[in-house]
Amino acid sequence: MPGLSERHRRSSTGLTGWLRSIELGGRPAARLCRRLRLVAGRTRLLRLLTAPTVPDRAPRVLGVDEFAFRKGCTYGTVLVDVEAGRVVDVLPDRTSETFAAWLTEHPGAEIICRDRASAYTKAVKEAASHALEVADRWHLLQNLSAAVEKPCHQHRDCLRKRAEEETVTEVPEVAPMLLPPAELPRTQIIERTRHRYEDIYRLLEKRWTISAIARRLNLDRKTVRRCRDTDLDELLASARDRRPNGVLEPFKAYLNTRFTEAQDQVSGTRLFLEIQGRDYRRSRQVVRKHLAALRAGTAEPVRTDIPSPRKITSWIMRPRETLTESQDERLLQVRLACPDITRACDLAQAFSDLVRHQRRYLLLEWIRQAEQDAPKPMKGFAGFLRQDLDAVTAGLTLPWSSGVVKGHVNRVKTLKRAMYGRASFELLRTRILIQS
Repeated sequence: MPGLSERHRRSSTGLTGWLRSIELGGRPAARLCRRLRLVAGRTRLLRLLTAPTVPDRAPRVLGVDEFAFRKGCTYGTVLVDVEAGRVVDVLPDRTSETFAAWLTEHPGAEIICRDRASAYTKAVKEAASHALEVADRWHLLQNLSAAVEKPCHQHRDCLRKRAEEETVTEVPEVAPMLLPPAELPRTQIIERTRHRYEDIYRLLEKRWTISAIARRLNLDRKTVRRCRDTDLDELLASARDRRPNGVLEPFKAYLNTRFTEAQDQVSGTRLFLEIQGRDYRRSRQVVRKHLAALRAGTAEPVRTDIPSPRKITSWIMRPRETLTESQDERLLQVRLACPDITRACDLAQAFSDLVRHQRRYLLLEWIRQAEQDAPKPMKGFAGFLRQDLDAVTAGLTLPWSSGVVKGHVNRVKTLKRAMYGRASFELLRTRILIQS
């Protein structure tokens, strides 16, 4: 009956129109319907949501960025009108083919703000070659940070060697320990490493493949391959080194020296009182456990306190004036320990200043310097900049960026987590477009 009902519909067309006019979904809409004396459940109201129509033409300044449906597995793409600050459309993946098809169906984009993902670059060159690409400045600094962190990982031995030399020079009163041969402590991570190694080699003897072992033991294939190609002693030593420095770490050298001098005649309570005078503020039980490990010969050697690669990278990437006096001093010690880290630090600080003040005229000179004598990761970063030179130059010249897009990506994460486990991509896309 036209105007009253439609085929296979569970309610009248009038009621359906009222429910669609609510423009909400789920429990909030169900509560509103109860107040309006309308019979409708939350799932039914979600099914009635329809996405607004996407304009035929793309906005003049288009922003594009990815977001994760499941991090590390599946991703989508959000398209934003940078000038208006609203979402234009949401794509189900992040492939160049999907984005290129959208650009073909919706012409009109003159400026496209993006990160340095190659898929988006390829799509723009195929479907909107006339558009000006703008590389986002925040992503440039993020890529630089990743390039700086690699030399800090690679030259960690330089930092450890210098820290040990300074310890010997500054603290000559700490005598070498004459303890029984150290045994690995039976910690959870060491036992897990030993059992994992045995399980992998048992399956390798049965001629299982790397992929089959990874599926059977629920491990990553790189983990299986590392266990196959590395000796057990090296794996166990690595597992021991991954244990975090405890609250007792700054006092272990003193405790070990006192234990050696007293020839095993010192008590845990006495040592606890002694290090309390050295600003130790934790429980005496920790001291007793360490003393018991010394007597059993299972105590770990005292490790030098060196900053992590990520912490060093954060010091390098921050403006110099924002560092505290102690951070500035520790960064200076890192620079003195390794020339490669020093060179990476100088280049990173120069590029950060270049980006923050948009000094595009210095870009080519910075790339040439990095390609000549920089560490290998920094050379790779400079090579990527040269390949994407036009977009990077536009990012250092024009006021446009992907900042608005990142804000919408954060909002998409909130919507996604509220619907996790029950909603489809179509419903997520509808909610994003309705609330933009």
